[in-house]
Amino acid sequence: MYSAIFTSFFRMPRHKHQRPIRNATERILNAVLMNGWLAGLSYRLGGQGRVGVTYQDVELGAERRLAQPLRIGFASDFHAGPTTHPALFDDLLAAIRAERPDVLLLGGDYVSFDAHNVDSLRAFLEGVRAPLGVYGVVGNHDIWNGRGVVEDALRAAGVEVLVNRNAALPAPFGHVSICGIDDPWTGDPSAGATFDGAGAVRIYLMHSPDGLFRLERQRFDVGFAGHTHGGQIALPDGAPLFRPSGPCSREYTYGRYDLPDNGPLIVSRGVGCSGIPLRLNADPELLVCTLR
Repeated sequence: MYSAIFTSFFRMPRHKHQRPIRNATERILNAVLMNGWLAGLSYRLGGQGRVGVTYQDVELGAERRLAQPLRIGFASDFHAGPTTHPALFDDLLAAIRAERPDVLLLGGDYVSFDAHNVDSLRAFLEGVRAPLGVYGVVGNHDIWNGRGVVEDALRAAGVEVLVNRNAALPAPFGHVSICGIDDPWTGDPSAGATFDGAGAVRIYLMHSPDGLFRLERQRFDVGFAGHTHGGQIALPDGAPLFRPSGPCSREYTYGRYDLPDNGPLIVSRGVGCSGIPLRLNADPELLVCTLR
C-alpha cells in the first residue's frame, strides 16, 4: 500500500489546477499516517535514516579567485508535517553547528500537507545561524500549500528569501552572489531577474534540478538543488527506485554533476520524507561545499 501511495504522490504532475485533488489526497494521507505517529515510530526504528554530512570541493578559475575558501552549507526538503519526525530537524541543527559553514542555503519544501506545519521548523530556523547569512528558496510543496505563510516564517527567523533575485555576500566575498530562482514548475521562474546584476562568482540556488531547464543561458559557478530525495527509497548501491517528473530531475537524481558549459550541479538527498515516513538507502544529509 505504501509503495502505491508513494509512487502516485511523488510523481503527481506539477500543475496548479490540480490543487483540489492534491488537497483531498493529502487529507487522506494525513489520516493514514495517524497525524505523525507513524513518522515518530519510523524515526525511532531508524526508518527515516540519520543525518549525515557530505563534503564537496569546487575549484574556481583564476579569474574568479576568492580571498579565502568559502564553506557553503546546503539543506533541503524538510517536509515538516506528518511524514517527518521533528527530531530530524534537531539532528540537522546539531550537524550545522558542528560544521559551522560560512553561509547556509536552504533549498525549499519546508512543509508537507499544510503551510502551518512550518511551525515544526520554528526552533530549527530560529536556532540556525551562519556568519555570512542564511538564504532560501521555496519548493513546490510550499507553493501548493501556501507560500505566503512559509515565506513569512522564514523571514521572521532571519532567512533571506530569494525569489528570482540575488544577494551579494558580505566582505570579503562581496563579488559572490547567491542567485535564487522560483520553483521551476509551480512558481514563476525568471533566470534573467535571478542573475540580473549578480557578481563575478555566482551560486545558483534552486529547489529542483529543473532549474537548469529554466536557466536561459545564464552562467553559474556552482549550483545546488534538492527535490529528488535521492529517490528516498533506493537500492543498496544508492540507485533510486523512484524518480520525480521533470527533464532534469529524472536525470540528475543525486550527487555531483560536472556540466560542460557551467559549474557543477550538486543535488542533495534532503532531510525529510514525502509521501510516506520512510527512507531506505537514502539517508538525510547536510551538504558542505568548499568553494576555493
